[in-house]
Amino acid sequence: QVQLVESGGGLVQPGGSLRLSCAASGSIFNIYTMAWYRQAPGKQRELVAAISSGGSTNYSDSVKGRFTISRDNAKNTVFLQMNSLKPEDTAVYYCHQRRVGRPGYWGQGTQVTVSS
Repeated sequence: QVQLVESGGGLVQPGGSLRLSCAASGSIFNIYTMAWYRQAPGKQRELVAAISSGGSTNYSDSVKGRFTISRDNAKNTVFLQMNSLKPEDTAVYYCHQRRVGRPGYWGQGTQVTVSS
């Protein structure tokens, strides 16, 4: 059974930074593409960033240049470094482990609130 546990969310001021972590267990972590999604109230869940097993990354246009996704395979952990945060970044952030040809796995989410 795969478990993904996010942490690191909280309340920050505009322009501030947060680092989210996603600890994975129950899988051969290093072979999977991992991703971060977010969902604001009343809106669809959207992809924020993804990182492949080989380290290739993709970012949504809204966060490009501000957020960085990384992974530490030795610790089965994925990170999302968020800088220059804006109120529009406020959302629940979810960790996701992709699987080939099947739905992947989701974490429980962690709240990020950017406000003065």
